Amino acid sequence: MSSHAVPQKTREFHNHHFDSTIWNDFEFRDDDIIIATYAKSGTTWVQQIIAQLLFDGADGLETAEMSPWMDLRVPPKDIKLSSVVAQTHRRFLKTHLPVDALVFSGQAKYVYIGRDGRDVLWSLYNHHANANSTWYEALNDTPGRVGPPIDKPPDTITQYYHDWFDKNGYPWWPFWDNVRSWWTIRDLPNVYFLHFANLKSDMPKEIRRLAEYLDISINEEKWDDILLHCSFDYMKENATRSVPLGGAFWDGGAKTFIHKGTNGRWRDILGEDEISQYEARAVQELGRDCAHWLATGEK
Repeated sequence: MSSHAVPQKTREFHNHHFDSTIWNDFEFRDDDIIIATYAKSGTTWVQQIIAQLLFDGADGLETAEMSPWMDLRVPPKDIKLSSVVAQTHRRFLKTHLPVDALVFSGQAKYVYIGRDGRDVLWSLYNHHANANSTWYEALNDTPGRVGPPIDKPPDTITQYYHDWFDKNGYPWWPFWDNVRSWWTIRDLPNVYFLHFANLKSDMPKEIRRLAEYLDISINEEKWDDILLHCSFDYMKENATRSVPLGGAFWDGGAKTFIHKGTNGRWRDILGEDEISQYEARAVQELGRDCAHWLATGEK
């Protein structure tokens, strides 16, 4: 693929979470914003940031409702499509698909968020281990599921990591494939790469850079409010507004979904051989430049 070729959809992606066919019926607007990640890479954080930029630092925004995960198969796609068609503000929508399972618009703006896969996995484990019966029922027992159900996780994070690493993203979906597909189109003018680690180290700088890319003029009088409402403490305290269904799928509610927001927890558990194996696999799957960016946020 050349650096400026618009990617084409070549497949559908289905599992207990996904129904990629929703994008076949989605009608883009020229100013749409699509937030893309593998998962647990800062998606909710960036949704909150974009909401704050669009609505001048307003308090109490229902970000999860305003910015739905489009390819999540529940609720059914006809309900989801009608709700986003009715939106009159600039839309900012979420996907966890690889590029080749997504209908790609040459006019919309895409924001891809990266995070070290080991940090992703640690957050996924918290997400999965605290899921309640409602979560399992929604994903496994509602009509339309393709493929096997998602089961409860093993008791240890070590086993969970090895299942994910050894079985190509099990029980979720392939990790390397997702990152690689987006990295391939990183030079397109309507694709912007953002990294969780950079947001952690200098959130104000990253917000300003993102606003410039999205052609959003920052209301400087509301800058302090924007920063406050994008802080971890604020989002944790007001998690019901930014977490899907107000956190009803998790024991402990929405605050469980927004867990720690920290990196490197795997360093205390994985051994040197396991760390070396991950790093070698990252280079093998992604190439050195992408693997370095994914681990550090440095291009």
